[in-house]
Amino acid sequence: MASSRKSKPSHKAAPIAAKRIALAVSGGLDSVVLLDAVCKAVQGKSTKKSTEVWVFHIHHGLQKPADQWLEFCEKLAKKYRVHFDFRLLHFADQAQGNVEARARAERYEALTDLCVEHGIDDLLLAHHQNDQAETILLQLLRGSGVTGLSGMPLHRKNIDGGRSISLWRPLLNQSRAELEAYAKQHQLKWVEDPSNQNTRYRRNAIRKDIIPRLEKIQPGAIANLSRSADLLAQSQTLLDRLARHDAQGILDNKHLKLMPLLVLLKADKPAANNLMRYWLKLNGLNMPSQERLESWWRDLMAVKRDAVLEWQHDGVSIHLWRGVLQVANVMSGQWVFKDIPARSKLLGFPSAWVIEAQEQGLVEEKQRQGAEKIQIKPNTPRKTLKNLFQESDMPPWERQAPLLYVHGQLLAVAGLGVSYPHLVATGKRVLPVWSEKQ
Repeated sequence: MASSRKSKPSHKAAPIAAKRIALAVSGGLDSVVLLDAVCKAVQGKSTKKSTEVWVFHIHHGLQKPADQWLEFCEKLAKKYRVHFDFRLLHFADQAQGNVEARARAERYEALTDLCVEHGIDDLLLAHHQNDQAETILLQLLRGSGVTGLSGMPLHRKNIDGGRSISLWRPLLNQSRAELEAYAKQHQLKWVEDPSNQNTRYRRNAIRKDIIPRLEKIQPGAIANLSRSADLLAQSQTLLDRLARHDAQGILDNKHLKLMPLLVLLKADKPAANNLMRYWLKLNGLNMPSQERLESWWRDLMAVKRDAVLEWQHDGVSIHLWRGVLQVANVMSGQWVFKDIPARSKLLGFPSAWVIEAQEQGLVEEKQRQGAEKIQIKPNTPRKTLKNLFQESDMPPWERQAPLLYVHGQLLAVAGLGVSYPHLVATGKRVLPVWSEKQ
């Protein structure tokens, strides 16, 4: 992500108290219909509290017409007199990995960043019933379980940096044919992505070849697939409830205790599988294949007490350490200086001293090099970070923590604490906090 451009509506901006919503608009049929319907509904309201609408566009840079799509979406925003912003994504190596999956993941990340930047809590996506049917068939071909076959939810929460953003799919029960009829009725124009015709991509092959044949064999197949997804989503809700019941005494703060987990495995393997999948979902990870899950169980049943294991899954490391399964916490984030209220008894660093260092570029984040020392408690000597990490029982993979230096002095270590000798009890003061990116 490197570029953005914002345009303001031509009418007077809505008051700060207005509710803000955003729409992800690609310029295609579905998102153009969504924008038109939402703007007609919002601008037709006669309520005291107005709704401020934003259009977000993600420029993937993967095709030549992408610049034209960006211009088209910006013109749409001006036409409907709503706010506009966009993000440009860069894919240096288009041959590496699944470009389609990478583009989808980065698109969601970029949309979330835009929501956080503009203080938006509700993001509307234009997925429709045909998209849902394609998703279900793709998951079926992959051998997915109940979670995958539940398809895309109508609504879900996305947490970013402590901010909760609601993702909505209001068109999920509308077919593409219904959207085309709406667009024709209201004389809407949209752009076509030529890559949607390329059946080399599995989703396009399902859209062009499989679904039309299914509709001939069984009229209403698209709606039936969507209905099945709703029923499976209800089943998944019950499975999650069962997992929470089985997790008693096993699940502790997103960690799984090995010994009681193996007891459950021996007594009821389907329940153990369900709990393992539930735990992965709690940690924001995708479901493993059945083969991978079976290999994990073999590893866990073969380990000795206090053994150490490490698995790679969904781009992260999963560790067995001290009899507990846990997902490695990758420290991605930034240092933030929080103001301490004047009447608070909390200690902090002198605010003026920190501001001076910031102006001079003397506030730095560094990684461990070795032999660093810090005093984090009163009446104790300075200790090496190695000793402090050992005393804190911090897992080995989390010990490469970000360090904060001010005026060349080590002031804070993420996960450990701050330098006690630099703290003061009076005057304007601040305290550095490591803010994780969720």
